[in-house]
Amino acid sequence: MDIFLVIIRAFLAAVFIIAAISKLRDQDGTRKATISFGVPESLSQVFAFVLPLVEIVAAGLLLFTAFSWFGSIAITALLVVFTVAISIQLLKGAEPDCHCFGQLGAEKIGVSSLFRNALFLAPAAFLVVRGQVGQGPEFWDLDRQSVLILLAVATVALVGVAIQLLLQVLAKQSELSKRIDMLELAAPVAEVEREHAGSPHDGLPIGAMLPEFELKDTDGETVSTSSLYGDGKGALLLFVSPTCAPCKNLVPKFREWAPELSGKTNLYLITSGTADENIKKFGDLPTSPLLLQEKREFADAVNAKWTPSAMYINSKGRVASHISAGDTAVAELIERIRETDLSADHVRFELPNANGGLSRIDIGAAVPEFELPTIDGGKISKSSIKGTETLVTFWSTTCPHCKAMEPELKRWAAGRNGDSPRLVMLSTGEIDEHIAMGIDAPIALDEGNLVGGEMGMYGTPSAILIDEQGRFASEIAVGAPNIWLLVGNRSK
Repeated sequence: MDIFLVIIRAFLAAVFIIAAISKLRDQDGTRKATISFGVPESLSQVFAFVLPLVEIVAAGLLLFTAFSWFGSIAITALLVVFTVAISIQLLKGAEPDCHCFGQLGAEKIGVSSLFRNALFLAPAAFLVVRGQVGQGPEFWDLDRQSVLILLAVATVALVGVAIQLLLQVLAKQSELSKRIDMLELAAPVAEVEREHAGSPHDGLPIGAMLPEFELKDTDGETVSTSSLYGDGKGALLLFVSPTCAPCKNLVPKFREWAPELSGKTNLYLITSGTADENIKKFGDLPTSPLLLQEKREFADAVNAKWTPSAMYINSKGRVASHISAGDTAVAELIERIRETDLSADHVRFELPNANGGLSRIDIGAAVPEFELPTIDGGKISKSSIKGTETLVTFWSTTCPHCKAMEPELKRWAAGRNGDSPRLVMLSTGEIDEHIAMGIDAPIALDEGNLVGGEMGMYGTPSAILIDEQGRFASEIAVGAPNIWLLVGNRSK
């Protein structure tokens, strides 16, 4: 029993020391992870620094028999808190990065995260139950046989860790090789222009409405983009091209995915060129209709400027994923869609570097408490905007892009119907200039961007949607085109 207790203490100490050091070496990633789990952004930096220090202290206590019981209590408490936090996020349908082991194990949370916590919680709880005098001997009091057993266990553990790290490296190498193959295959195709493509992940903000376009099917019939979703189903849009070599590699997977996904979501191939050349390349897939653009007008409108690319639209017609570009990324998005309950609230599929990393809020999270006086002597606060879908814009009277958008915003605010979100403006500038705009909406001056900063706003004009429950319902939309897409076709 003595050597068993020592092995448990050594195991837990090693796990938490590695986790703590990994977090300390990646403070920015740890800070972002804490925010995604609900820690206020103002406290995230402190939390990201203090948490690994607490883990180190708890792990250090396990190394001494006199203090081991206190260390086991601390570790048990940490694991219980971690497990509850993960469970809450999973029940909300959210999948933030766990970041439990820093960059060594950055991954989305899931049931496997709960299983791993249970694996650590069981021995920690066992030590707690053993009591203060039942923690086993000191490490330096072990006999020769016990030391050999401990070294053997440590060697096996180190080999296991090395194998896991090697598998991660091989997986990343395989993914990199596929991406290089994709670029090599695409490079000789003169018809594919990339001069103005930008980042392959610069898609529309999550929460934006899918733009209204008319496409043609292979029979020449007109299909509107608003008909692609609805009846309880969203739409997975795959952007391909008859001149795209990597797209052909996905054809067998198209045939595999289509029947399986048909019960969860609609699946469409959006392409350019003629019907004949697309049918020749991709086949006539009844469960995955081919929809034709004249050129690339629809793909460009949603910033899907690379092929193959994919994006998911929910059953309400709102963008629910960032653009996944490349055959590997497309396959990963579809795998996540297969594993996700698409009927849950605020389902979305995010990429860490999408949209330039602009989004600093967690969709579905509660809006922070705030209260500001309006220019007409009233007040706006979190409680005053609950109960109605609200478009919060961040504005400035010195911003030329705001000035250009002002007439259209004024017309929309005056003529919006009952289905349209309420408009609230956070702005900077002189009161008289705001009064002169004559916009029918509450306007509050947010000098220093204090409230806007808490909502993730950073530039003008920008906006974000807040749902009836006072939760973030979209990413930040920057610029007039993206702002109008947050209110969809109701904006014009």
